[in-house]
Formats: sequence, structure tokens, C-alpha cells
Amino acid sequence: MSTQQCEEILPEGPPWKIIGKFLTFEEADRKREEISAQPDLQIKVHYQGAANKRYFAVKTRIDPAIAIEEAASARREEKKRRKARLNKKRRKK
Repeated sequence: MSTQQCEEILPEGPPWKIIGKFLTFEEADRKREEISAQPDLQIKVHYQGAANKRYFAVKTRIDPAIAIEEAASARREEKKRRKARLNKKRRKK
């Protein structure tokens, strides 16, 4: 199987937001456990920073499947508003 057949384009999900920065993993893990009670929320602890200033960041985002569904419903609502506004203009004439 060639690499061209295996390549699959995956849609990007919503961006990750940094909730907190901690010097140790234990502190970051405690924060992650506090937040983990919320449903439909993805949480991760990420080790990052410059070589001399490393820290553990707790990052969150909503579930990508839910984000896609919310975006689609927002588009539908906008379409309904545009149609209603257009019909209102047509009725005035």
C-alpha cells in the first residue's frame, strides 16, 4: 500500500485554551481532576515552554463532534434569519 492511499485529511477541531500553568505535574493533574467533572469537555496536560522555562499547562476544549454540530446549527439559524428578513422586504412592496 502506498502512502498516497493512506493519507486522509482530518478536519481540525476547535482550538485548545490554556486554563492554567503549573511547575509540577501533580499540581496540573489536580487541576485537571477538578475540571474533569464537566461533560463534553476534553482536557489534557501539556509540557511546554522554552528550554529554560518549562511548565505544565492544563488545556481544554469542547468535543469536536459537538463543536461541528453547534457550528452547523448556527449556520442554519443565520440562514433562517436571512430568509425571514428577505421575505419581510418582499411583503412591504
